[in-house]
Amino acid sequence: MMSRLAPRWPAWLFWWRAACAQGVSAQQKTWAGASRIPGPGGPWGATGTSPLVRRGSSSAFSCAPEVALTRERYSVRRLPFSVVSEDDLAALERIVPGRVITDPEELEAPNVDWLRTVRGSSKVLLRPRTSQEVAHILRYCHERNLAVSPQGGNTGMVGGSTPVFDEIIVSTALMNQIVSFHNVSGVLVCQAGCVLEELSRYVEERGFVVPLDLGAKGSCHIGGNVATNAGGLRFLRYGSLRGTVLGLEVVLADGTILNCLTSLRKDNTGYDLKQLFIGSEGTLGVITAVSILCPPKPSAVNVAFLGCPGFAEVLQTFCTCRGMLGEILSAFEFMDAECMKLVGLHLHLACPVQESPFYVLIETSGSGAGHDAEKLSGFLEQVLGSGLVTDGTLATDQRRIKMLWALRERITEALSRDGYVYKYDLSLPLDRLYDLVSDLRARLGLHAKHVVGYGHLGDGNLHLNVTAEAFSPSLLGTLEPYVYEWTARQRGSVSAEHGLGFKKKDVLGYSKPPEALQLMQQLKTLLDPKGILNPYKTLPTRT
Repeated sequence: MMSRLAPRWPAWLFWWRAACAQGVSAQQKTWAGASRIPGPGGPWGATGTSPLVRRGSSSAFSCAPEVALTRERYSVRRLPFSVVSEDDLAALERIVPGRVITDPEELEAPNVDWLRTVRGSSKVLLRPRTSQEVAHILRYCHERNLAVSPQGGNTGMVGGSTPVFDEIIVSTALMNQIVSFHNVSGVLVCQAGCVLEELSRYVEERGFVVPLDLGAKGSCHIGGNVATNAGGLRFLRYGSLRGTVLGLEVVLADGTILNCLTSLRKDNTGYDLKQLFIGSEGTLGVITAVSILCPPKPSAVNVAFLGCPGFAEVLQTFCTCRGMLGEILSAFEFMDAECMKLVGLHLHLACPVQESPFYVLIETSGSGAGHDAEKLSGFLEQVLGSGLVTDGTLATDQRRIKMLWALRERITEALSRDGYVYKYDLSLPLDRLYDLVSDLRARLGLHAKHVVGYGHLGDGNLHLNVTAEAFSPSLLGTLEPYVYEWTARQRGSVSAEHGLGFKKKDVLGYSKPPEALQLMQQLKTLLDPKGILNPYKTLPTRT
């Protein structure tokens, strides 16, 4: 048994407050010692400097004006839920003594998403420690018709974990116990509030890895990861959480505890109920515990950061990579030149290779350093010799690996420092993956500061981002529904891994037929007949 005292709010919030008060300085570290890959492209470029950051760490952004209330910025109507009364506060205090938060200052952070684009007006936050306490809370809220907003690390991209109006926030921050870990099967059982990075550290000390890795792993909770079916950086190697999560404990809207917390890899008895809650974003039940299969930790890890002359070469590099690296390929990420410029401008991270239109980050993970190095060497010789890659650098030790990953993982942070960000998380056919970025640059012209594309190429997942000085309804009207219509024509998905939350709920119809939407509504009505669980999220607004 191991206890974990998670921070009350994401680390970026404290950084942001401190920055507003006294300014921020970044310690600079050099890229000295990174191996270079000789190639035909001429000089390798200067070695740059970069702050040494934890892979997955989040920091905040420059001080910004107060975020507009969601109910004022968006067209949304409050549903007829009850309003929290003094009697309700007294009853909730009896359920979670000393853990009913009503201080307006303490409620500021959980009312705002980390991107600072949506803001609720909740007056109450509850901090249960056990599934039984969650059950008592939901039973009471169900009886009183009080709406609830479940919240983990509050690191989501679509406003799914923040209240829209005055919903009661139920935080999993104190549900941070590791229940068990089996060092033969690799099965980890833990409460939903365990921070992903802490879980990773725990299992890595025992020779395993969590099959999920995210840029926000220093703050996000495993329960929230499962509730949103987060994809992340290890998807190419280990697949979806729908395959690696073995069991769940979930509290339903009426307070019923559904214990399907199995540790079995094979259980073909009846409907696989856990799949209803993976990706349901807290609208069908509150996940309180997770059983997840952790694979063995690779003993040999390498990261190559390469420059490509065009997106066609990026695709050909991926095909070559997949064919030549095979079973040791664990990540294939891409980013365009605009991403690299923003990372340099706002975060002072230097590009370790000569300037290119596109960059790819390739990670290999295996059990034999010599075997992996031989395969990687052959691959690099092939792509450099054929002109698919014009420049590159290779890292084999953990410090330099983290430095290279920071270039990819901190793009979101750099974008947020550039202004207001319109974010799109799309699944598209690989051969059309970047076309939308080029299309939008021509469509928007000077109306946008930057239009950038990056993402998980190995998964067909494009992160399309548009930055502007401030939120603009006219710019939003130019982007939407154009982006979703374009995606639908390619038979893509309007949400590859971020979920739908509040921001994307009304575009679900671009990816799912009416029959599927109707069935989803029926499931919601069955499991949450009063609609108290995370209202205004995931499913389209009923007219």
